[in-house]
Amino acid sequence: MFNIQLKQAAMAAMLTVACGFGLAAVMPSAALAAPPGDLPFGAYDPGGDFTDDPVPVIEHLFLPWEDVYLPSLNEADDYAMARHRALLVTLEPWTWSRSERNRPDVLRKGIAGGVYDQNMRDICTALGSLKSPVTLRWAHEMEDKNGQFIWSNWAPADYISSYHRMIDICRKAAPNIRFMWSPLGDAGMEAYYPGDAYVDVVGISVFGLQAWDKLHLGHDSSYLDVLAPKYARAVAFGKPVVVAELGYSGDQAYVDAWENSVRVKRAEFPDLVGVVYFNQREVYPWPDNLGLPDWRINHRVIK
Repeated sequence: MFNIQLKQAAMAAMLTVACGFGLAAVMPSAALAAPPGDLPFGAYDPGGDFTDDPVPVIEHLFLPWEDVYLPSLNEADDYAMARHRALLVTLEPWTWSRSERNRPDVLRKGIAGGVYDQNMRDICTALGSLKSPVTLRWAHEMEDKNGQFIWSNWAPADYISSYHRMIDICRKAAPNIRFMWSPLGDAGMEAYYPGDAYVDVVGISVFGLQAWDKLHLGHDSSYLDVLAPKYARAVAFGKPVVVAELGYSGDQAYVDAWENSVRVKRAEFPDLVGVVYFNQREVYPWPDNLGLPDWRINHRVIK
């Protein structure tokens, strides 16, 4: 474990890692892309907009567990270490080749039958060898009903059994990493909770799309409007809560309102310990012909 002074001391709680990282190596002239505030911040940032920003303390990665090049994790580890960031790794139990993806029933039966045990073991062995603190987020947004993920909207008992099997394997291969259970945050998520022994931190997803707000609400939603009910469901489990995926898109006023809210510490959310921005264009169409919203910081303002 590391024993260096951390400017953002709350990052340790966010990843349930009792260690800190100094930021002195970052030059004062580094570009600032993070929103203002005091809440620990991170990003999924494939385009590199936060590369030189000293604020982020979490580097978010997405991996499939099939057709994954594991040595690339060492490059990500070096990148994070150089910037004094911890790693949040979202592991998706499929391949990224859309033409070769399983059906939900094939995945479910395969997990139960041990078909994917070695996939999980290999990836977790690699994660356990990294120098950075690692939190693993496996099969996220499991209560989602829109059909995006082949592991979502299962019978809760089937999901929990699969989650237990995969985390048990991962713990043996990488006893030093932490685990994030990460629903969307919608009503009904509690049915998928795998139990306190399998969860170190609870993640939720918070997105604001002005076009959706106008269509369904008739007015703009605020960050707090979307966050509050999701946080209330997540905090009930007594674990630290993180916004594991955050994005917002609309006109300048809409984006500014969200931007100035997401990292503000508030007494009504005492267990909210971090936010992680999804700095990428959406990969699955939103309903009502709203297409693929672009959450990237240089594209999210719609004029």
